[in-house]
Amino acid sequence: MCSKPHSRGGGLWVCHVTLSTLAPSGRALGVYEGQAQPGRASGGPSRSSFPPSVWPSAAFRALAKTPAALALNKTQHCKQLEGLVSAQVQLCRSNLELMHTVVHAARQAMKTCRRAFADMRWNCSSIELAPNYLMDLERGTRESAFVYALSAAAISHAIARACTSGDLPGCSCGPVPGEPPGPGDRWGGCADNLSYGLLMGAKFSDAPMKVKKTGSQANKLMRLHNSEVGRQALRASLEMKCKCHGVSGSCSIRTCWKGLQELQDVAADLKTRYLSATKVVHRPMGTRKHLVPKDLDIRPVKDSELVYLQSSPDFCMKNEKVGSHGTQDRQCNKTSNGSDSCDLMCCGRGYNPYTDRVVERCHCKYHWCCYVTCRRCERTVERYVCK
Repeated sequence: MCSKPHSRGGGLWVCHVTLSTLAPSGRALGVYEGQAQPGRASGGPSRSSFPPSVWPSAAFRALAKTPAALALNKTQHCKQLEGLVSAQVQLCRSNLELMHTVVHAARQAMKTCRRAFADMRWNCSSIELAPNYLMDLERGTRESAFVYALSAAAISHAIARACTSGDLPGCSCGPVPGEPPGPGDRWGGCADNLSYGLLMGAKFSDAPMKVKKTGSQANKLMRLHNSEVGRQALRASLEMKCKCHGVSGSCSIRTCWKGLQELQDVAADLKTRYLSATKVVHRPMGTRKHLVPKDLDIRPVKDSELVYLQSSPDFCMKNEKVGSHGTQDRQCNKTSNGSDSCDLMCCGRGYNPYTDRVVERCHCKYHWCCYVTCRRCERTVERYVCK
């Protein structure tokens, strides 16, 4: 906990710390304040009028807007959740204790998507409109593919972690791995219950796609496929985590368990798959129609790749008909060579510079035991926004 100084530009910040809460990585945590930045898109786009039941994954992300005042402790509360189809309402009633975790997962999916694409022209801002999306997430685009995959991963991730933390009465720690641990290691702790998370997550997120009267068959197949890709990425994120024991931190013995990586790491994996996603078509093969690669009809769609049906715009200019917010007034990086560079972000239109005053803690000193004092420093930085 830190207290601000009363004087400007040179006062001391006093921060009391608890040793048990220090980050295990040992990295310093920077805190800064700044003036309002013009790097946000100006003006909110108008919402489309697609009914939630037609666009099923939107219902899950609409849960992110569930009012905190809604207790979710009675079965009648399930009908107050926006956009759920009947199968989800029934799942809510029979697993009421699960719904707080589902709502938390929806909020995490939104935040993680925005964070993952903050450096690109399409910055996942449309996800805030759930369940009434713009066309960037309704036409079966590669952006839609990513959002469905991330949503499926997020709900299973949240449920698996909730089992570990004891928040769900219907599950507990994950099983002890069958293989022996390494030398000096022993299985212990509480593993993330991935199997339960995948089971319940799939029941909830896939239920709308199995309703016969909603959406085209091609869109359903695409969304089911991409949701499974998201869960596959979550499975791949399961890793061995260990805690050291021994005299004076010698780490002579380690207690280990299987734990999931953070959702943002799963999103990074899915973003890589987004960049290499395969365009598909809904084509008869034998007695049924399947999704097959548009340009590579010889090979089937791989289980690990994201797929999409419609090509996306370049997102340079605002065009609500295709779901593009444009990049005017978006902040860019003048020295970058990546997707956040001013050349790419601004689509060659140029950029405007502006100055920003940043206030941050500096010259921090740790005092035994246990508080930190920091000075309060101000500096002026130059930033850039697209024309």
